[in-house]
Amino acid sequence: MASKLLTEGIKSRVRRPSLFSKLTTINEVIESGFFKDGMRIGWSGFTGVGYPKITPNALADYVEKNNLQGKLKFDLFVGASTSAEVEDRWAKNGMLARRYPYQLGKILRSEINKNHIKFADKHLSEFPLDLVSGYYTLEKKGNVIEKLDVAIVEATAITERGNIIPGASIGAAPEIVQTASKVIIEVNTALPSFEGLHDITLSKFAPYKFPNLIQRVDDRVGTTYIPCDPDKVIAIIESKEPDHTLNSEPQDEKSQGIANHILDLFEHEVTMGRLPPQLLPLQSGVGNIANAIIGGLANGPFTDVEVWTEVIQDTFLDFWEHHKLSFASATSVGFSPAGFKRFYEMWNELKDRLVLRSQSVSNSPEVIRRLGVIAMNTPIEFDIYAHANSTHVCGTKMLNGLGGSADFLRNSKLSIIHTPSTRPTKKDPIGISCIVPMCSHVDHTEHDLDILVTEQGLADVRGLAPIERARLIIDKCAHPEYRPILNDYLNLAEKECMKIGAAHEPHLLDRVFKMHSNVLSENNTMRINSW
Repeated sequence: MASKLLTEGIKSRVRRPSLFSKLTTINEVIESGFFKDGMRIGWSGFTGVGYPKITPNALADYVEKNNLQGKLKFDLFVGASTSAEVEDRWAKNGMLARRYPYQLGKILRSEINKNHIKFADKHLSEFPLDLVSGYYTLEKKGNVIEKLDVAIVEATAITERGNIIPGASIGAAPEIVQTASKVIIEVNTALPSFEGLHDITLSKFAPYKFPNLIQRVDDRVGTTYIPCDPDKVIAIIESKEPDHTLNSEPQDEKSQGIANHILDLFEHEVTMGRLPPQLLPLQSGVGNIANAIIGGLANGPFTDVEVWTEVIQDTFLDFWEHHKLSFASATSVGFSPAGFKRFYEMWNELKDRLVLRSQSVSNSPEVIRRLGVIAMNTPIEFDIYAHANSTHVCGTKMLNGLGGSADFLRNSKLSIIHTPSTRPTKKDPIGISCIVPMCSHVDHTEHDLDILVTEQGLADVRGLAPIERARLIIDKCAHPEYRPILNDYLNLAEKECMKIGAAHEPHLLDRVFKMHSNVLSENNTMRINSW
């Protein structure tokens, strides 16, 4: 069988001939009975790229064909999200018992919120370290912490020593391979080899030393491959499936307005001497607001800009093409299909101006603080005192997870959160307010956030007392329809709390979530008549 699978593509990518004997099909692995209910499985992948395409779908096929829905369940560990299409299929087939630490997918999210799938999110910087430390593998045999049963990783090449060259993402793949008892490698010959683009380190028990070596965005401290013991490899499978990424989210009027406020802030900070002319290294989240900001920078006055972030999106290509971006460090390049085409066309120009790192480094609080990163992320909501909620809609419904937002916002030199002032609903064209009296769930505290932005305006809350922050945020960020509602709440809360000498950060605990309660009712709006 192995000799029949030895294609020219595999010959050119697998440079350790002794591994040719492990060439197989995933159906052979499945039919051998290797996969068992209750296994702990790790995948490579981060934000929809670099994930295994053959094995997960073949396992879903097997479950559907043999009516094993709910009878073959796994604990799944991935650095972040992969393909919503694949994970939704696993969720629909009852193949997930647990999922860590970030996810996408409508069906998966629904199953999590029904508690059919146990999900725990985590700071992405901490997840690989916790995995290596055995936090998620609770069972022990003697004094040995049980490992992941198998790592399923995508590679674009395998070196002479059997080490793995990843593709468009690294994420937690190094630690997943490190902690796995067995490894299945999908060698994707449809993608170009990404060899040389990576800077990979492995997580170890405290004290941690490697981030100390990073003093600049373009510093390299690791290897260009994921170390892998060839004896752990049980199967090598050829893949020809591309990453199934989505088209880039188009910029709209609101996202452009938010971007303009932030770009004006940068110019002001440079004028005031608080930022250098080339700014400080930038971190930007994903979505249309992030695209608008980076797109604005591509046409803006700043040059020699550096980026230290998680994910590189399409508009970064414009940033490079306009010769404004000098170097970028990330853990994933999450381009659209058209963006990947441009990226490959620009490969020779960009390969020395981009590095992909392990997420334990890209999201390292120590490095973020040392480099003085400017962090920009989108929450679900923020409140009048500058707390923010990134994970739970109305306090109870999990969206995707915390991701790396807190890694950056808590440790950055300048922390910025941005969101539209409202989001429309079926019953309310103006929509629910993204600025509320008190967040229904708090991921980022008032001590972490410096700048809050909507299309309405920008609130710089550095150095302000809570009551000052509240008035500024309502005035600058709230939608005009909600401004009087929020002001009424603040005035009433201050008046009532003054009576008991407790008005430093005034709240009415019996009414503070009235806007949330109203939107959950049949009214489906936050526009309440009175407090």
